[in-house]
Amino acid sequence: MEKTTRRSVAPYYGVAAVWILYALFFPLYAVGHFLIAAFLSAGVFLLLRAVCPDVEVSVPKAPEPEEQPTGNAELDKMIKDGKLALSEMKRLNDAIADEKISAQIDRLEAVTGRIFAQVKAEPEKLPQIRRFMDYYLPTTLKLLNAYDRMGAAGVAGENISGTMRRVEEIMDTIVAAFEKQLDALFGSEAMDISSDITVLETMLAREGLAGEHMEAETTKNADGSDIDLKL
Repeated sequence: MEKTTRRSVAPYYGVAAVWILYALFFPLYAVGHFLIAAFLSAGVFLLLRAVCPDVEVSVPKAPEPEEQPTGNAELDKMIKDGKLALSEMKRLNDAIADEKISAQIDRLEAVTGRIFAQVKAEPEKLPQIRRFMDYYLPTTLKLLNAYDRMGAAGVAGENISGTMRRVEEIMDTIVAAFEKQLDALFGSEAMDISSDITVLETMLAREGLAGEHMEAETTKNADGSDIDLKL
């Protein structure tokens, strides 16, 4: 369920009623008549807005469009598990009040989403995130769940405080590890680009088109001597 604000329609019905009643009992053919009716309707609108404030209601959450199978069973499982993991991260982020942990979860959500998007675009990289999917991601969610439950317990005992502190201490390391996992997915592409740059630099140098300062050509006379212009 999602929360949404629903505006009361009473003020608008009140304005309509004012105009109808005014037209029935009073003249409505001069500018002054319209101004009086407008003034009355504005007053009724403001009064009803104060008496009938907006209300917050719960509405069913619109279902997300189902992901079409890719034909690759392992990739489909990654997509499904990835959606569940991101949904759980969001839930934990909403539940955990600590601002620093919340900011770190924000970063984990963003990086994890990019990892899944990259592998979805290049399924041949699935083996690179197998350990990430099988251990690092579920273990991170387990730690955050424990942190959330212990924080909600309302007790500052030695076990609870010590465990929560250890989770807080390792979060920076977890965020860095997730970022390195994303960076590793671009390793082969980075090597290809580096090779292309090396070849390009070699060709440019061979053609005399490389270097910070290209050697200027000196204008020659027909006999090979430098042109010397004098006034």
